[in-house]
Amino acid sequence: MINTIRIRAFRAVDDPEACEKFIYGHRKILEIYYGIIKITSDSNDWLKDPYTIVIIAEDPETGKIYGGAKVQVFDGSAPLPIQSAVSKYDPLIDTVVWNDFKKGGTCEICGLWNSKEIAGLGIGSHILSRVGIAISDQLGVKSIFVLCAPATVRMGKRNGFVVETELGKDGLFFYPKDDFIATVMRLRDVHDFSLANPQELESILLLRNSKTVRLAEKGPKGAFEVDYELEVHNWVPPKYEDK
Repeated sequence: MINTIRIRAFRAVDDPEACEKFIYGHRKILEIYYGIIKITSDSNDWLKDPYTIVIIAEDPETGKIYGGAKVQVFDGSAPLPIQSAVSKYDPLIDTVVWNDFKKGGTCEICGLWNSKEIAGLGIGSHILSRVGIAISDQLGVKSIFVLCAPATVRMGKRNGFVVETELGKDGLFFYPKDDFIATVMRLRDVHDFSLANPQELESILLLRNSKTVRLAEKGPKGAFEVDYELEVHNWVPPKYEDK
């Protein structure tokens, strides 16, 4: 049983070693559980992207990574993973992302995974997505996109996201394979949680305001402690330039 986990957020370019561990772990999970060797939006370009934030759950003693997620901030040029994933099915996604960028900045929480060692603790499905939302106010964005598997749509709604029904078929796409369904969701304002579950909102705001804190957490398979280190260092938000 894991008793303590450290969850930290950092720019991808500031910790290449942790990013390589992230890639290995994520791909291993996709292959073992879903039989997916390569997905459309899976690219290593983010390793050198100053606008990609990596969130990892790791052993505080050994540095072993148990799971993670990315927050990729749209800079007006490189597409978000959600665009690469679904634009060939519905080009409107590009317009929606671009409009959000012009209205205050946007990003995507993506690449979320957890290893079998922490399965059942709620870290992948709850805590990592919560952290992605909590750090968004540091990034100079107004909205957040996510591409959810059916099992995580409910969690997205608890966090205040809405299904973008004007995209795809009522927000649904077949991705990353023809027998998988993905749903496009968006938190339209990272400071407006009027649609969020009150308990989720309390947790998000605690992490947003504290950044560095140890909290007792409890998942379906047990209790544990988490050391949160959520201050994103060296961050400079992208600037919109109308070309």
